[in-house]
Amino acid sequence: MKRFAMEVLKTWKEDSERLPMIIRGARQVGKTWLMKEFGASYFEKYAYINFDHNPRMQQLFSGDFNIDRILQGLIIESDVDIEPENTLIILDEIQEVPAALQSLKYFVEDSRHTYFIVAAGSLLGIALHKGTSFPVGKVDHMDLYPLSFREFLCATGNEPLKELLDRQDFSMLTAFKDRYVDLLKNYYFIGGMPEAVNVYIKHKNMKEVRKVHHRLIADYEQDFSKHAPREVVPRIQMVWDGILSQLAKENRKFIYSVLREGARAKDFELAIQWMNDCGLCCKVGRVKKGAIPLKAYQDLPAFKLYLLDVGLLTAMADLDAKTLLNGNHIFTEFKGALTEQYVCQQLLAEFHATPYYWSAEASSGEVDFILQHDGKVIPIEVKAEENLNAKSLKYFVENFHLEYGIRTSMSDYRVQEKLINLPLYAISCLWDVGG
Repeated sequence: MKRFAMEVLKTWKEDSERLPMIIRGARQVGKTWLMKEFGASYFEKYAYINFDHNPRMQQLFSGDFNIDRILQGLIIESDVDIEPENTLIILDEIQEVPAALQSLKYFVEDSRHTYFIVAAGSLLGIALHKGTSFPVGKVDHMDLYPLSFREFLCATGNEPLKELLDRQDFSMLTAFKDRYVDLLKNYYFIGGMPEAVNVYIKHKNMKEVRKVHHRLIADYEQDFSKHAPREVVPRIQMVWDGILSQLAKENRKFIYSVLREGARAKDFELAIQWMNDCGLCCKVGRVKKGAIPLKAYQDLPAFKLYLLDVGLLTAMADLDAKTLLNGNHIFTEFKGALTEQYVCQQLLAEFHATPYYWSAEASSGEVDFILQHDGKVIPIEVKAEENLNAKSLKYFVENFHLEYGIRTSMSDYRVQEKLINLPLYAISCLWDVGG
């Protein structure tokens, strides 16, 4: 399975000033596979150490941070002779031993050699360990998400379609529109979780794919009680269960009273922050103004929550493959939420963007996503079908004197005055279409 993050790791390997690399992301997005594949493909050998339920590593890192002593322990644990010039050290589930995370600082400051070190953490518990000094400024970071639509194309044997997207030849893209739309509908159902994609490739059976989704959802729910503070677990479960109903509303702004009558922000702030830190959801804040820096104009109490993966969302909604692939008039309203989920997921996976949204104070006008890139504010309005109405988007562009806005839909690529229609399947071209 091709993951574009491999290119990031290859660049990191060649950097003489590299620091230990921490790969962050939710469980089951492919961090372990990526690290092992990187080690097998680009190093003579790799030393893999998993810290989950590993009392030996707990003991090793409970002493001082003498690098020679730690390295000796890692050699014994992995049964690999670690040599700085040709060995990748893989520290998996590093959040389970907070002192190991802290030790990365000493690999930079005290080691006689520069070692190749990659560590992975699911974020579950990382931010909650008290009394642990995070190695600020002594590590590199990379976020890993479920497969993007382009990665899905590669995984399912459609790499020529992915390459056509990369070339941004929109006349050719339009000619193969039916292929892209069919694959996009499949992606809405399957999503980008590696196990779900692999099962689809192997069996071409959507029922088997759905079994994977339900197992992943159950695993995440078990993680709540395993890793979160006990007093917060019930509220995390309520937020998790409520994401679907929040997105199903016409106004997808997160409303606490939907979770529980009389609920207030202070009741659920920690639960939402925990889920966001774990990579299980994406919190999209509201901005009051389309100006740089967007963060300065954020309306902190207002936000939306999207799930980490569109396939998991369709599973939580109990949407069957026939409804998604062939359509159903009863399904029309939720299709907008599903499409926004897809776009949000691509913005994170493709661009590592920080998305916001905008809504007018005195009207129902709203723009689904607002991004900041290369000194520009880029508004994006999401349409599930071929609807080309963009009243709110036009208002936003004109009111804040922007160069252009993006409307993404099932319609073909076209440029109008200050508006660019970008097909949903071509959202990866976002940064380039505006010139």
